[in-house]
Amino acid sequence: MKRALASLLFVLSLATCGRAQNVPARLQTGYDQLDQKLEKLISADELAVSAKEAASLDNVLFLDARESFEYDVSHLPGAINIGYDNLNLKTVKDVDKSRPVVVYCTVGYRSERAAKKLRKRGFTNVYNLYGSLYAWKLAGLPLEDANGKPTERLHTYNEKWGSFVPDSIGEKVWE
Repeated sequence: MKRALASLLFVLSLATCGRAQNVPARLQTGYDQLDQKLEKLISADELAVSAKEAASLDNVLFLDARESFEYDVSHLPGAINIGYDNLNLKTVKDVDKSRPVVVYCTVGYRSERAAKKLRKRGFTNVYNLYGSLYAWKLAGLPLEDANGKPTERLHTYNEKWGSFVPDSIGEKVWE
C-alpha cells in the first residue's frame, strides 16, 4: 500500500513538472511552453485577468499596447491601439476613468507596463490580459484585422516569440 501511494505521488509530481506553479489556474493558458515563459515575465496578481474573464466583462474597453503594424495584422475585436514606444493616451482622454479597461499586447509584458501608466493617470479599473493576444487566441476567442474582418493571422512580435505558441494557433506573422 505504501509503495503504491509513493508511486502515485511520484507520477503526480511528474505530471505537474514544468507547469507554472505560482500562477493561479484561472490564468494559465493550458499551453505549457507559454505558461512557463509567462511565469517568468508577467505578474499573476489581482490586476491580471484571463482571456475568458476579460471577454466576460461588461462595458470593457480593450487597449492594444503594441505598435500599429502589429495591431493591423490582428487585434481583439473593437480594441483601440495605444502603441507602446510612444504610448498615445490621447485616444482615452474622454473615457470614464472607472470604466473597466483591459490592456494587452503579444504576451503581456508591454501591456503590464502600459496598464501601470494608465493607473498613474487615474484609471481605477485597469487590468493586464495575462498571456495577452496568445492567451486570447488559445482560448478560442476571435481576432480581427485592420479592416474589422475576422482573421486567423497572429502577429507574434518576432520569430522566437512565435515559438512559444503551437503552430495550430493560426498564421504566425512577425515581419
